[in-house]
Amino acid sequence: MLHSPNIAPWIVRMIEETVAASPENTLALSTGEPAFDRPLVGFSSGADSLYAEYMRHIGTFYLTPLKILQTAFPDAAFHDPEAVSVISWILPSTSATRREQSHAVGHPSERWARTRLYGERFNDVLRQHVVNRLSQEGIPAVAPVLTSFWSRSDQGPYAPCSNWSERHAAFAAGLGTFGLCDGLITPLGKAMRTGSVVAGIALPPTPRPYTDIHAHCLHYSHGTCSKCIPRCPVDALGHDGHDKARCIQYTEKTMNTFMKETYHLETYACGLCQAAVPCMDHIPGPEEGG
Repeated sequence: MLHSPNIAPWIVRMIEETVAASPENTLALSTGEPAFDRPLVGFSSGADSLYAEYMRHIGTFYLTPLKILQTAFPDAAFHDPEAVSVISWILPSTSATRREQSHAVGHPSERWARTRLYGERFNDVLRQHVVNRLSQEGIPAVAPVLTSFWSRSDQGPYAPCSNWSERHAAFAAGLGTFGLCDGLITPLGKAMRTGSVVAGIALPPTPRPYTDIHAHCLHYSHGTCSKCIPRCPVDALGHDGHDKARCIQYTEKTMNTFMKETYHLETYACGLCQAAVPCMDHIPGPEEGG
């Protein structure tokens, strides 16, 4: 059994080592290259007021970390949100994927599509691995998006949305803020995927070096940039924000057909707004908005 002060760094090492060593971190190309580079890991408390705020804004169907544990373990007694933590991670796309995606126009590159398919399969493996390792240490844990009760909703002002958002969990864990296209701008950039696990243990929250949900986006913070807007092939981005319904129609339907016919992959993707922009691989400075 791990001693409590050692659990947080152990979790970080475990996630980093899994990303570095797992053969399932792959694009399934003959080159053997991975889907993701070294991850970024952070923690947030189940008692963080942001989770109640998410519920107020998104809808009563939105799940708090405590509610997730109570639903996943109905026979256990979970009452104290202070004893619950959310483990979040950022999986950055490789430089080769970002470079290829930056040259793509109208539809995503093959590496980007493979990251969506094989990379997200690995993300599921990582989610379950974290759950399993914590369980072996006697810590109850669950990956919300792998549960039967994770779902999308067409209700509320932000519909379509889900009852648990890994990007919002990452925001709470100090890992990034939202951009004009709703992507999360992290220290490793916006061209990434994110994951999360809720655990029945109190972990020290990662410092959150921002208060504004758009702090890292030059469009909102400095009134400049907006370079993601012309990257969208269906005009789902504008100076007023992101048309989620139009984006989903293109990404999940039109691009699903394209992926099957062009890359012979059963997936969907777009992500053009996440490449060839200043926030692709880092938090941009004000000088990059021109």
